[in-house]
Amino acid sequence: MFNNSAKIMFSFILMTGTLITVSSNTWLGAWMGLEINLLSFIPLMSDNNLMSTEASLKYFLTQALASAVLLFAIILNFMIKETITENMNMKMMILTSLLLKSGASPFHFWFPNVMEGISWFNGLVLMTWQKIAPLMLISYLTNNSMLLSLTVILSTITGSLGGLNQTSLRKLMAYSSINHLGWMLMALQLSETIWFIYFMFYSFLSATIITIFLNFKLYHINQLFNSFFQSKILKFILLLNLLSLGGLPPFTGFIPKWIIIQPLVMNNQYFMMTLLMTTTLITLFFYIRLCFSAFMLNYYETNWMVKLSINPSITITMLTMTFLSTFGLILISMIYIIL
Repeated sequence: MFNNSAKIMFSFILMTGTLITVSSNTWLGAWMGLEINLLSFIPLMSDNNLMSTEASLKYFLTQALASAVLLFAIILNFMIKETITENMNMKMMILTSLLLKSGASPFHFWFPNVMEGISWFNGLVLMTWQKIAPLMLISYLTNNSMLLSLTVILSTITGSLGGLNQTSLRKLMAYSSINHLGWMLMALQLSETIWFIYFMFYSFLSATIITIFLNFKLYHINQLFNSFFQSKILKFILLLNLLSLGGLPPFTGFIPKWIIIQPLVMNNQYFMMTLLMTTTLITLFFYIRLCFSAFMLNYYETNWMVKLSINPSITITMLTMTFLSTFGLILISMIYIIL
């Protein structure tokens, strides 16, 4: 990808669009940044095959609809001359368009279909970077919004139950992202700092998992039946990273969930905490199911010493990221004790 000068240019414009939205002090400027971000991501998505073209068209139509609703609400707000936080109808329209842009439930139907048609790298960008601008704008509208609380509940339930019957790893990661988006919206209602911490951890753990899937060209669950027979270490690497992404203690992925659970308990929001934890357990189930086949089903030992043809630098990167993903909680606890 980075050998192509056009894609380097579009990647730079993509980042610029997000930064314009985040740093804008008017809603019109934020909308403009979102449009720049959208129009630069479309060329990055298309890889000259039918599936990526279809995915980019679905993404464009959905985002264009959300942008049109957002622009309509902004213009209407200028005509009424009220602040958006005071006018509940304006707030609802803008929040709905931003939730559609980020792929939160019940506006999530485009997200798994788009993920299915694009490459792993573009999928990582869609799951992480493309959520920054909408979530930052949502953070301006979080003062006790009933719609946002409902979205948190629906996103966590949809993300956990939707991934149960998936055989495609890209769709499975998409539903996992919807579940994590529910956690992020809950974090936004608590504090922007908590959201930022959760988002950084989620981005790192997603990048670790997708690095493994990308290097071994894994796209479907049945590929795991025939993969990783040559090395038990690779099986454990995949399993540990998936458990960390699911938020199981004592892995790194538990840290951001712990940070959210603590204020929920202190604010007596026991229903929301129980719901978030229960849906996370369901996501852990389908993460474990991915590795169960590699460990138990259709398993054999090779008689010949087969060496995997993996680039040494990629192997070192993968092992380093896995180490941080596995032992991050212990390392952070040690740093905290020392300081």
